[in-house]
Amino acid sequence: MTSELVVDVQPKEISIALLEDKNLVELQKEGRNLSFSVGNMYLGRIKKLMPGLNACFVDVGYEKDAFLHYLDLGPQFNSLDKYVRQTISDRKKLNPISKATILPDIDKDGTVSTALKVGQEVVVQIVKEPISTKGPRLTCELSFAGRYLVLIPFNDKVSVSQKIKSGEERARLKQLLQSIKPKNFGVIVRTVAEGKRVAELDAELKVLLKHWEESIVKVQKATKLPTLVYEETSRTVALLRDLFNPSFESIHINDEAVYEEVKDYVTLIAPERAGIVKLYKGQLPIYDNFGITKQIKSSFGKTVSYKSGAYLIIEHTEALHVVDVNSGNRSKSGNGQEANALDVNLGAADELARQLRLRDMGGIIVVDFIDMNEAENRQKLYERMCQNMQLDRAKHNILPLSKFGLMQITRQRVRPAMDVNTSETCPTCFGKGTIKPSILFTDTLESKIDYLVNKLKIKKFKLHIHPYISAYVNQGVISLRRKWQMKYGFGIKIIPDQSLAFLEYKFYDSNKDEIDMKEEIEIK
Repeated sequence: MTSELVVDVQPKEISIALLEDKNLVELQKEGRNLSFSVGNMYLGRIKKLMPGLNACFVDVGYEKDAFLHYLDLGPQFNSLDKYVRQTISDRKKLNPISKATILPDIDKDGTVSTALKVGQEVVVQIVKEPISTKGPRLTCELSFAGRYLVLIPFNDKVSVSQKIKSGEERARLKQLLQSIKPKNFGVIVRTVAEGKRVAELDAELKVLLKHWEESIVKVQKATKLPTLVYEETSRTVALLRDLFNPSFESIHINDEAVYEEVKDYVTLIAPERAGIVKLYKGQLPIYDNFGITKQIKSSFGKTVSYKSGAYLIIEHTEALHVVDVNSGNRSKSGNGQEANALDVNLGAADELARQLRLRDMGGIIVVDFIDMNEAENRQKLYERMCQNMQLDRAKHNILPLSKFGLMQITRQRVRPAMDVNTSETCPTCFGKGTIKPSILFTDTLESKIDYLVNKLKIKKFKLHIHPYISAYVNQGVISLRRKWQMKYGFGIKIIPDQSLAFLEYKFYDSNKDEIDMKEEIEIK
């Protein structure tokens, strides 16, 4: 299996698509001004105690206060709290963590009222992004994640990933980390560290220690609350850190700054693979070039077709996600209804596993498969689903089919489910139901070009239009595009863009910034 990463950098958001054998399996979008990412650390203030929930709400700058449960304080909360208070009280001198006093663990059966008080300053880390009406979820068990290691302040243990099966390798890694880690720091050794040399692990440990030192300096110098003291690496680099493996064939990026950032990271973790990072310079939008736009439009939405006319219906609610499997207009198998149902259900299991990753659906997912009478077939379906979900990085649990033919899946939810609206608002009537004659559309485009060139004096720009319109504009020996260029200058470039609706258009200047030329005209 070959994997490709395609990064589309736009002025307002960054979108990252993961392809496996050219099929889209993960899509992540993030606004470029969005800050509440998992892994970020804040110096916040306790706003309200909730003894009934044994939890509290913390102000970290989000519109809704973040939630912190007593059990998420972590065993070493007393040590962290004392060190933070000492750091804030002495703005001139910073005591290293190696000299900090390690206090006894907090009581597992304790209460939030005894551990915290309103107005108290605490260093917290986001473990779950704001979802729907809920604020972020927090922890005080701070951790700095790298590719091979996770650094945990005030925890003196070294743990090795359970996925490393060799007892000899586990012992080697544990002994190695015990010898190089500083006092009062714990380390979790990740699976990809298997077989790595001490120099590689030591280099990453130093980088993670530097992150801690920079964070605690920000805590010491904080003049207002809340304050962001540690920001997780950019979404692109964070995704790479978790996903990167030898099967990566290429990483395509359409922005030079992000390209340099990713190339530096890949050079750091796998110097021999730095050549797979490529800067995309094509005229077509990057997602159109790699066939991703079409996959997005066909894979999102309420109905998803997958095999010989069969389809899934996916509904999202606040409490859970519901999936219904339908055979559609599929012709029946010659082996009878049972074989036909099994075939449709196995195809649904393949597509559903992809959809869960693609939409990042979390919480409870209930799937209504087509009823099957034979227990052997129900077991086959369950095993197929388990096998398909092995590629999923999110923690999940799958239950066998119930007597009602329902399968229940729980999947870790750390950010809102990806929701891409595939229906298109008519760009010419704005939902009013009546439009100007479509034959006049090219006249409208020409008037916009005339205004840009002669009034705004913008000589170089790109006009993005639907591929069908582009074909019309480019047809003939002396095409409409050529006439426009002869009349208004050769700085005009026509770009077919699959993401646009039929009569939609967008103008971009030479800096790739959109020029807003749209106007809604009252139609009577």
